[in-house]
Amino acid sequence: MKTLEEKLDILRGSISDRKVRIMIMGLGSVGAYLLDYLLSTGDEGMEIYVVGRNRVKIISDVNIAKVASLIRNQNRAAVIIQDNVDFNDIASIAACIRDCQPDIIVNSSRAYSGLKYGSISWKNVRAYGIWAPLAIKYIRNIMEAYEEAQSNAIVINTSYSDAVIPWLKSAEKAYPDFGSGNINHLIPRIKMAVAEKYGIQEYWNIDITYAVSHFHDVVISKEGHTEGISQLINIQYGGKKLNPDMDKIFDACKIPMPVDAKRNMMNASSNFEIIYNILTAVREKKKLKMHCPGVFGEIGGYPVIIDGTGDKMKAYIDEEYFDLESMRKKNRESIYLDGIKNVEDGILYYTDELIAKCKNAFGVSLMGKVAFDDIEKAAQFLITEVIEKNI
Repeated sequence: MKTLEEKLDILRGSISDRKVRIMIMGLGSVGAYLLDYLLSTGDEGMEIYVVGRNRVKIISDVNIAKVASLIRNQNRAAVIIQDNVDFNDIASIAACIRDCQPDIIVNSSRAYSGLKYGSISWKNVRAYGIWAPLAIKYIRNIMEAYEEAQSNAIVINTSYSDAVIPWLKSAEKAYPDFGSGNINHLIPRIKMAVAEKYGIQEYWNIDITYAVSHFHDVVISKEGHTEGISQLINIQYGGKKLNPDMDKIFDACKIPMPVDAKRNMMNASSNFEIIYNILTAVREKKKLKMHCPGVFGEIGGYPVIIDGTGDKMKAYIDEEYFDLESMRKKNRESIYLDGIKNVEDGILYYTDELIAKCKNAFGVSLMGKVAFDDIEKAAQFLITEVIEKNI
């Protein structure tokens, strides 16, 4: 597997004389929103491959996105449907990747569709880490197929990348380059709260640098506090550092949001941001910052730079304000509260606290650790013993 920088250089060379090929794997609500956002760019230099196995649903969802986009006079991209791919079948995934030769792959598939896992876990155990075996189930297959197809595509993963991407990396498997969502969902809330505090009209120009895991995205967004964990965050506006009372800022981040599939507008937007930044850096030779979970196989969420200003593309975790070790430590503090003690040597370790909470809330004995080879077993256990008994 090539490095991210090598893949970015390949992308830059490849799309100089052809359209960029973007593959969306799974057209649930995240994938459908993402398709709509990509079509809305009016980018004629884009081909979008929509991959799944429910032909009737895919055709219907693609048609409404295309028609709606054309009504807005934005639809310029070609959309190609690949409806014979089973995400449980590595061979069929590999064949699709070989045939389409995508430049960017977005995994938006879910092992158990139509359910926000957090609707079960947060109110009962106040942690999301329990679902890691489900979150890794399909991206594990996709990355194995990716290797089999000898692809050089840049891969974006949608589900719980804070732990899933490092889990793959620690097992010495191919792993996605970026994770979407989570920390990324918290940044706009902070910008809006800071803008309100200082009377800043151009809130989009507030610069945030932040390192934290999924748990704090949830607890701050839902409850407006940090559970007593200090945060690594730097806030700038107009080249000057701002030092607001962060307890008040985080409290102001607790804003009403839908709890149904409309929430996936945010995750689709996170995927869109990554794609947009990649293409902007490559095509326009710009340097851009964003926030991603699991980037470079690191546990938690980090600020990351994509720099296309030089002859060679660069990509790295931004250490302008915080060193990498400090960010790693803070992310581990955060993800521990999400029920993840560690991820190493292909094994995910749950915390003792999560195991006890699951026993009390669900009456199940959660295994203390999940080896890479036991992912399927653990995922099925969660479906039959937790999800299906609590929905």
